Amino acid sequence: METLLNNTTPLAERMRPNDLDGFVGQKHLLGKDGILRRLIERDRLMSMIFWGEPGIGKTTLARIIAEKTGGYLIPISAVSSGVADVRKVISSAKNALNVGQKTILFIDEIHRFNKAQQDALLHAVEDGTITLIGATTENPSFEVISALLSRCKVFRFQRLAPEDIEVLINSALQKDEFLKSNKLKLEKRAQEALVKYCGGDGRTALNGLELALELALSAGKTAPIKIGISLIEKALQARPGKYDKKGDYHFDVASAFIKSLRGSDPEGVIYWLARMIDAGEDPKFIARRMVILASEDIGNANPTALVLAQACVDAVQFVGMPESQLILAQTAMYLASSPKSNASYMALLAALEDVRQDPERPVPLHLRNAVSGLMKAEGYGQGYKYDHDFPEAIASQNHLPEGLEDRVYYHPSNRGAEKAISERLKAWWPDRKRKP
Repeated sequence: METLLNNTTPLAERMRPNDLDGFVGQKHLLGKDGILRRLIERDRLMSMIFWGEPGIGKTTLARIIAEKTGGYLIPISAVSSGVADVRKVISSAKNALNVGQKTILFIDEIHRFNKAQQDALLHAVEDGTITLIGATTENPSFEVISALLSRCKVFRFQRLAPEDIEVLINSALQKDEFLKSNKLKLEKRAQEALVKYCGGDGRTALNGLELALELALSAGKTAPIKIGISLIEKALQARPGKYDKKGDYHFDVASAFIKSLRGSDPEGVIYWLARMIDAGEDPKFIARRMVILASEDIGNANPTALVLAQACVDAVQFVGMPESQLILAQTAMYLASSPKSNASYMALLAALEDVRQDPERPVPLHLRNAVSGLMKAEGYGQGYKYDHDFPEAIASQNHLPEGLEDRVYYHPSNRGAEKAISERLKAWWPDRKRKP
């Protein structure tokens, strides 16, 4: 059934294309040699997960696929649908399949389905009763169960490029009847601002354009209407940011912050910290991440870093926002400026690898406590040297299981306080070959 579109329907909805040639963006998937384009044109579809930010064409492409391949599209939202709805669709799809009609089930925000809801899809996806297209803004590796994910091809959608947004805006100005009836024109600076502030979100761009027109009309302007930068800024000033504290973009920004800390770059650190603070990130989350980094990436090169990071956690909880941002900034600058070493972390990984290879290596007898006569008779504690009886309080005895006596896990760096540790260990254990 054809949907009636008018000026009460959002502009973004009115401008949805009906075919691949009219689709804007995702050239890596839908270009001339794009894998998804080839699958659509050959009608060789499989169940798929579309992963990407809002407003970049996931829903639109699902509709085009159904139209192009002759599939009957059933769209549902994971927010308002449950297992009963899924089973109803599957039952309908089975009946349709009996008369040669394939069904495409489009689930928007599939990451909101729980395990039971996702489980209900498995058999129908596997036997081809339905072709599933799931749309998600979250990383499907974390939000979609492995059994369902293994039965689907994941396609990563990219944020629209500025030139893509330009195409959408110009197309709307030229083709939309409501905009044309008001003879809408965009000043160059206004269009540049709209492209910039929409953040690669086509829906935000088109809805911002329409809101600017509505603001102009409400102010009494009549056709021809010219939109300047002030109206665009006014239309977009309350736009929701893309930083979702539970979303994939949240983790991208946090990752940039941590990698800047690891890279000893105070400028990168303070920028990404500002991004998180401005977006309303939980300061305790930021502080916890810095505690982890203080141990993982700074370690014994500056043991004080861990002390300060933990103090930051305590201070943030005690002070609260907005003042906590000062504490976060101070701590972040200290960590960024500290010498770095992951030697302790790497030592742990190496030891864990040996443990997993053989988790049952017996404890050497001389390291066991002889708490009974029987244990003493079995040799427990025999040959153990009490370290305080020796110079430097080091007896230089073996502390590793049989077969690992020569293993060296800890290779201290020559940076910061760890340089002194390295020198001490070389003096205490001269036969152990440590990496410089």
